[in-house]
Amino acid sequence: MTQLQSVLSAIDKINEADINTTIVDGISHPKELLYGQHMSTFLDKYWPDAHENLQIAVRAQHVKRWHLQRADFAMGKKGYLTWRKELGIFHAATAKALMLEYGYSEDAAEITAAIIRKENLKSNSESQTLEDVACLVFLQYYFDAFAAKHKEEKIIRIVQLTWRKMSTQGQEIALSLTLPPHLAQLVGKALA
Repeated sequence: MTQLQSVLSAIDKINEADINTTIVDGISHPKELLYGQHMSTFLDKYWPDAHENLQIAVRAQHVKRWHLQRADFAMGKKGYLTWRKELGIFHAATAKALMLEYGYSEDAAEITAAIIRKENLKSNSESQTLEDVACLVFLQYYFDAFAAKHKEEKIIRIVQLTWRKMSTQGQEIALSLTLPPHLAQLVGKALA
């Protein structure tokens, strides 16, 4: 097993312990394990030459996400943003520790951690690719459930915010996704 495969397996092993589940085709899966696999699948499909640092960052973006609960942070936007920032720091530190454990250099591990923390988002192509992959995975796998819980105005606003976070390449890929008609209509309204 290569260093890369060892780290990806270690991330998956951690995420197998997720008590939160997602049902797909009647089968229950640990939520963050499935999310990490979706992330890697999209990266492999659209960025097949991605560096190992980015491959690890994509898989580890939500590693052990349940460790920091949203309910443990203040309500409202400020609390939400604090929670998200703390999650990014936690995921980055976890990925870095795994990389060091499996023999990656300090520099490589820190580069991966910086990608996960989404440092220099618009100027670091790997951080931007991570953001693109996360947005694409949301649209493909999680948008329907999100849309079912929220009013149309909020959904449109979230799609617009998501769109602004993406690169031109990410936006082009998003437009090529096959979404159910009701979701495609919401995307159309958001981009009009």
